[in-house]
Formats: sequence, C-alpha cells, structure tokens
Amino acid sequence: MTLLYIILATLAGGVVSVLVAALLSVTLLTRVVKSMVSLSAGILLGTSLLHVLPEAFEQEPNTHALFGTLLGGLLFFWLLEKFELYRHVHHHEGDGHHHHHHFDAQQAGRGGLSVLVGDSIHNFCDGVIIAAAFLVDVRLGVVTSLAIIAHEVPQETGDFIVLINAGFSRAKALLFNALSGLAAVAGGVVGYFVVGPWEEYFPYLLVLASSSLIYVAVADLLPQLQQRLSWRDTLVQVTWLASGLGIVLLATRLLHAHPH
Repeated sequence: MTLLYIILATLAGGVVSVLVAALLSVTLLTRVVKSMVSLSAGILLGTSLLHVLPEAFEQEPNTHALFGTLLGGLLFFWLLEKFELYRHVHHHEGDGHHHHHHFDAQQAGRGGLSVLVGDSIHNFCDGVIIAAAFLVDVRLGVVTSLAIIAHEVPQETGDFIVLINAGFSRAKALLFNALSGLAAVAGGVVGYFVVGPWEEYFPYLLVLASSSLIYVAVADLLPQLQQRLSWRDTLVQVTWLASGLGIVLLATRLLHAHPH
C-alpha cells in the first residue's frame, strides 16, 4: 500500500499542473502562478519547519548531526541550481518582473531541453523526498506531498507559459510538462526500493527533504514576493502566504486526529 500511496502522490502534482495548464488561458495562468507562489511559500515553510523537521528531531537525538545535514542539504541544492540541474524558476514574460521580450525563448533553450532536463531532475528529487516521508509515516507523507504538489502547480504552469511564449504549440508544451512530471513517479519508485532498507537514516532523509523545501521557498519564492507593491497587493500576498501556513496546520491536525 505504501508504494501505491507514493505513486499516487507523485502523479498528483504533474496531473494537476497539466490539467490547470490545459484548461486555462495564458493570461489566467499568469494570475494563477502569481497567487500560487505566495501560497506555495507558506505551505513549503510550514511543512518543513513545523512538521518534517520536528519529526526528524524527535527520532534522532544527535541534533548537531541533523543541523549539519540541513546545512549540507541547503548547499547541495544551491550547487544543483548553480549547475542548472535543479530548476524551479517561475519567471516568465508578463509576470510583472519586466523581463525582456525574448526572455522565455532563452529560458526554454534549444528545443525546450533545459526546461525538460532541469525540471525532470527536480521532480525526481521530489519523488525521492515523498517516498522517504511515506516510509517514515503515512501522515507525514501526505503533508509532504501536499507541500510538493502546491509547489509543482506554479512551477509546471510557469514552464508551460515559458514554452508557449517560446513558440511551442499548446500540445507540445503539455507533453513536455507531462514527461517532466513522470520523473517524480520514477523518483518515488526508486526512493521506495533504495531508501526502504536504511530505516536508521530516515531522520537524516527527512532533514534533507526539509532542506529542499526551505531552499525553494527562501531562494526562489520569497524573493519574488519582495517587489514594491501597493498595500492592497501586499495584503493579498500576505493572505495567500498565511493561507499556506494555515493549510499545513489544518492538515497536520486532521491527520493526527485520525492515526493510520
């Protein structure tokens, strides 16, 4: 059953993002991405700092080793992004950041390869993270999956916009998104079989999972919210971010009220 949960959870992010991209116009998608960035930041920070990290520290008394793992994880994901192997950028033409006219074509790269390869590696890592969380506790897996799915929707939708603006047909852009999403399923299955036998290292895997969520929130999402905005738009951002935190707290409470 655990493997089935992992497969369903890793499929969910890709399926939802592709459905959103397929059903909405590019103008509406841009608005969705803007709102989802704030919501995702709240969900990622809430999941990592209020749920996953506490779970790891409850299982492992060696706090120095766990904090060292957290530091190593943050640096690891920073290096992956530096080598363009961990793309999670939501920037695209028309997102309010005043990008030049050919920005999306440059982002897509030749044949969209950079988008496909970067996101596939990112999604594979997300799949491994989801697998590790489910192997520790089904409830933890659900909350972690919620965080990753909340981030996958604006990420994959943003990439869809980039590909469309770079000249791809809608069908081809959707196909790229779907292929990228399947990498998460592969990561989940690999994680289930590879991580499973190493139960004593689960707390460290949870810390690595947290470092991924924290890195994406702090290095990508929060800086996007640092624009000079009107009080009304700022309030909207804060409301979405607070909603993300609230979703995590509510999900955590509901799941702990119904132990598996």
